[in-house]
Amino acid sequence: MDVNQPRDSLVKAMADASLTANDQPTGQEVGCEDSSTSALFFTGSILDSQKQPEDGEITLTSDGNVNFAIQSDHEHEVDGILHSDDGSMPIGVLQKQGITDDVSHPDWSKIDKHIFILSEAGKPIYSRYGNEEKLVTIMGVMQALVSFVQDDKDTLQSIIAGNRKYVFLVKAPLILVAVSSLQDSIPQLQLQLTYVYHQILSVLTGAQLQKIFEQLRNYDLRKLLGGTEKFLNNLLDMMDTDPSFFLESVRCLPIPVHYRDSIGSSLQHAKTKSLVFAILIADNQLVTLVRPKKYSLHPADLHLIINLVNASTSFQSCESWLPICLPKFNDSGYLHAHISYLTEDCPACLVLLSTDKDAFYELAESREKIIKRLTGKSHSIPVISDAITTNKYGLDGIVGSEMWHFLYKSKTYGQFVSPKFRPPYNTLEERIRLQDLYKYLHHRMHTGVKPLKIMYRLTNQEALLGWISESFELYAVFNPLVSKSVAISNVKKLMGIIKQEEDKLFIVNARTF
Repeated sequence: MDVNQPRDSLVKAMADASLTANDQPTGQEVGCEDSSTSALFFTGSILDSQKQPEDGEITLTSDGNVNFAIQSDHEHEVDGILHSDDGSMPIGVLQKQGITDDVSHPDWSKIDKHIFILSEAGKPIYSRYGNEEKLVTIMGVMQALVSFVQDDKDTLQSIIAGNRKYVFLVKAPLILVAVSSLQDSIPQLQLQLTYVYHQILSVLTGAQLQKIFEQLRNYDLRKLLGGTEKFLNNLLDMMDTDPSFFLESVRCLPIPVHYRDSIGSSLQHAKTKSLVFAILIADNQLVTLVRPKKYSLHPADLHLIINLVNASTSFQSCESWLPICLPKFNDSGYLHAHISYLTEDCPACLVLLSTDKDAFYELAESREKIIKRLTGKSHSIPVISDAITTNKYGLDGIVGSEMWHFLYKSKTYGQFVSPKFRPPYNTLEERIRLQDLYKYLHHRMHTGVKPLKIMYRLTNQEALLGWISESFELYAVFNPLVSKSVAISNVKKLMGIIKQEEDKLFIVNARTF
């Protein structure tokens, strides 16, 4: 396809739909290049790595897909981070003003990140902010852009117009679009859209979705997704503050290994004929997981389960039974989930997944056996509650006046650990800003153009250090007055402690049925 011919038409169309943006942060950086690709964990990454286009270039990806990038002159730098002059505003400010749901308000377009879902026929399905029925025109433009490029047998992936990124994910029969002025890179936005798509598949399997639109191309999918919007909203909120999504890994609850083994043993002894996975989750962290020897769960599927538990309070009051599709495990069928909390006082949620839709009472009996063992001589339930409340087994003691926060991901286990937030990251706004810094580091280290092994970056507010090896990824934030040598010394100390506490911080030996 001639990429120059559609450029003006596409830019004009997106300008007509006008929605704004920020670029990636810039600052003082020192990096060491890495020619190797990132390793896969569990069954692999959700997305293939892609080259993000530089400003002012139009590129074709390896499979012939089109990326557009148009350079903007409307940027200024504050504290080492680029900001746009187009007036885009943080979502918190707009929410306080009651603007997020009013699509007719002139400031609605200034929301810093929108997520849209529509069918290939242009039928609105979902909008993160505002009533999708009032966005028919905008979604019609998006559908037209995708169709325009598809006519030349290409796939539209992204457009950078001004300071705003428009990222497209075409998963027939659906089109998902992210419009962002935040620091998220194009691959990171594509990953977020993939999670959103998987959330839809968790309700409707891929096979069901295809069959519905084969029979009726203009079908209104909202009829089947009604009531599930809270799960999409919660997932998007979690992705703004939880690094487990862009790290594509799971956070484990730090507890002594003998307690984790005891909990795993309790789940293991409750095996029934139809039970496939037994999962214990507490405060969005994985306590333990028991699985068949032949199968494993991808972090993306665990994130869907964690989001399901996190988004609904009804599980706290009664035992629940519902079907769920885990797309990375099997996108064409359902597992059936028995979900309940261990006790009223313990925030740990037990999820038992079965292949039998009629196994509720069978799994209810398994739950009683598990609770009986956990409240017996193992006394594990108080340990779980204490670990969540105090984080006494975590690494909070490592952070201080020099190292303010860190993320450590074990590639071997597909899990990561981080300390609790402390000043200056004790407010939601600062946590989101910290998340943006980590996303920038992660993207810069994994970029397909010049991937780095080590990166150090200094701004007016903090110093950032990224380090990637064959077995781990580390991202750390320091006091800006700390020198590189002191930062590296702190990291080496941290690495030694993590090595010593590995079996407490991670699920090293997962039990199997």
